[in-house]
Amino acid sequence: MFITRRLPDPAMAILHEHGTVTVWDQIETPIPREALLRGIADVEGLLCLITDRIDAEVIAAAPRLRAVSIMAVGYDNIDRAALAARGITLTNTPDVLTETTADLAWALLLAAARRVVEGHTLIERGAWGPWHPMQMVGQDIYGRVLGVVGAGRIGQAVLRRGRGFGMRLLYHNRRPNPAIATELGAEYRSLNDLLAESDAVVVTAPLTAETRGMFGATQFALMKPTSIFVNVARGPLVREADLVAALRAGRPWAAGLDVFEHEPIGPDHPLLTLPNVVLTPHIGSASVATRVRMATLAAENLVAVLYGRPTPNVVA
Repeated sequence: MFITRRLPDPAMAILHEHGTVTVWDQIETPIPREALLRGIADVEGLLCLITDRIDAEVIAAAPRLRAVSIMAVGYDNIDRAALAARGITLTNTPDVLTETTADLAWALLLAAARRVVEGHTLIERGAWGPWHPMQMVGQDIYGRVLGVVGAGRIGQAVLRRGRGFGMRLLYHNRRPNPAIATELGAEYRSLNDLLAESDAVVVTAPLTAETRGMFGATQFALMKPTSIFVNVARGPLVREADLVAALRAGRPWAAGLDVFEHEPIGPDHPLLTLPNVVLTPHIGSASVATRVRMATLAAENLVAVLYGRPTPNVVA
């Protein structure tokens, strides 16, 4: 088995118990392409991260490969067609990061709405002056309209939290899901209608050929001038230059982003010139308990496939 980054000890223990394991042991540095191609040359199992591009070239370099396990829910970095052509099984780690990612979506939403980072910066630079009635005013969230784009596990978790804030709930998916209306009281909307009606828009949709670039100038122009836009899904869902222009124009009012078109972004990125943006470095699942569980599940998935055991997390 080849592992593209050292994982938490419980996951490594599972892997070592079941065979020979080779690891790219630089915790903070993605594996170079050449090292990946060498490392998988004679293995049956690969455990990778979202930072690893597993394309046809990589798959061809591993003639014995039978299983790929990704420590993530999304797998847009993997050439599924090339895997399928070889009959290689792909697994992911759903469910375990749902609540943690939904928590971060709400952290970004509230921070952007109430200008938390702006306020911290104001104090930090010694610019906090006497109180006045419109000092650092933001947008209310309680009792407003929440629209979620992509109502899978994470999207539904975001909607559930909206109930606690007394919000009217809207969602957009490829198709309506009656269970969401029944269980959460959320109403289905077309994307355009959702954008026009919502005070807060949270994106949790997967990245596919259909969803890539789905948020651009046309979509942002539909949003309210008081609305908040939050993306905790994948960066390429959003045309970033269009979002920067829209935020400068005041529609949406603010944004909270955990993901970007090209990661990592640098200190000269245009988003960092905007006071109405809250940014985090792709940390949606970054709690101690969740990352350990993700790694453990990815290890369990890989071992299950290689040893012919039932594997509930096979990507269809």
